[in-house]
Amino acid sequence: MLHSMRRIGVLALSAAAVILGGCSDTPTVDKVAIEKSVKGVEAAMVKAAGAKDAAAFAANYAADAVLMTPGMAPMKGTDGIKAGMAGILADPALKLDFSSDRVEVAESGDMAASRGSYAMTMTDPSTKKAMSDKGSYVTVFRKQKDGAWKAVLDINASEVPPPAPPAPKAAGKSTKKKGKKR
Repeated sequence: MLHSMRRIGVLALSAAAVILGGCSDTPTVDKVAIEKSVKGVEAAMVKAAGAKDAAAFAANYAADAVLMTPGMAPMKGTDGIKAGMAGILADPALKLDFSSDRVEVAESGDMAASRGSYAMTMTDPSTKKAMSDKGSYVTVFRKQKDGAWKAVLDINASEVPPPAPPAPKAAGKSTKKKGKKR
């Protein structure tokens, strides 16, 4: 009888462990919903760029975010991003479009990264003519305390090669006459 009681106790304990093991404190991460949220933030960025609204563009970044773009120092924090983007968005020729082709979501559900491509038209500072650029980007997003998603690290890389350096000036011919040696 004691042996049967032990067996029942072990079975009951095992069943409780299996049942309680299924009741985890970790919520299920809805990666599809997170991907949709991240793409929504990117769409808001594109819309803000189209409206040439630096404040609305910067609002998609966390307070400690960094935005890195070729030819510029990193823009740090929402104020730095707003100021840097104000200069870029002031260009009357500016047109910017980008979209992600991949969004990776952390198992924890609190971070995500998007990768995609961009196309941009802007004024070339040296020629003052419109020029086109295209390239790739990676943006890391973090879920905020209020549940919103904001970019924290953003970098883009142009596929357009930089302009060739100016040709060196031809060495001038010397007009100095050489004297005869005696």
